[in-house]
Amino acid sequence: MANTVRTAVVLIPPRDVWPPIQAIRTEHDRHYRRWMPHITLLYPFRPRDDWAAVLEPLSDACARIEPFEVRLSRFGRFRHRGSQTLWLAPEPKARLVALQTALWRAVPGYDDTRLHSGGFAPHLSVGQAPDAQAEALLARLGAGWEPITFLASEVQLIWRNEPPDDAFRVGERIELATAPDSPPNGKGNPNG
Repeated sequence: MANTVRTAVVLIPPRDVWPPIQAIRTEHDRHYRRWMPHITLLYPFRPRDDWAAVLEPLSDACARIEPFEVRLSRFGRFRHRGSQTLWLAPEPKARLVALQTALWRAVPGYDDTRLHSGGFAPHLSVGQAPDAQAEALLARLGAGWEPITFLASEVQLIWRNEPPDDAFRVGERIELATAPDSPPNGKGNPNG
């Protein structure tokens, strides 16, 4: 099955914590319009028309993972040739790596996010900057940042059309386990 950059499996923070993230992204992220704030888990992913084949294994994987708090308290960066991607570092990293690993094992053909030299690096992108400006911008963003905490209780399968209508939308939501003794949750719930 071919992967597509028009779909992904992500963790989206609740909308009530978006304002300070979006304030940074509107100024510094050229992808602001296309992507909502998110932590990428699997990307590129399976075409939307083929999601039915992966909902059950993804739901089964999520049913074994309890919700957990995510804290966005510090910034990081990825260096590219001449520019850098700026991001918030979600913590605890180990819980996010475990979530991503469980999803990847459930549908193993989607390992692009694991291919970096250090393996899967959870991050929430907030912008891009030329090398010469990145360090000062990170210092300025970090000095004014108030940490955000939210509950990770579901993952989302998102999709987009081709331009000009190419903003990502949530197509499926898959809940994490609701309690240690609860039965596995239902399969993905459509929303969008």
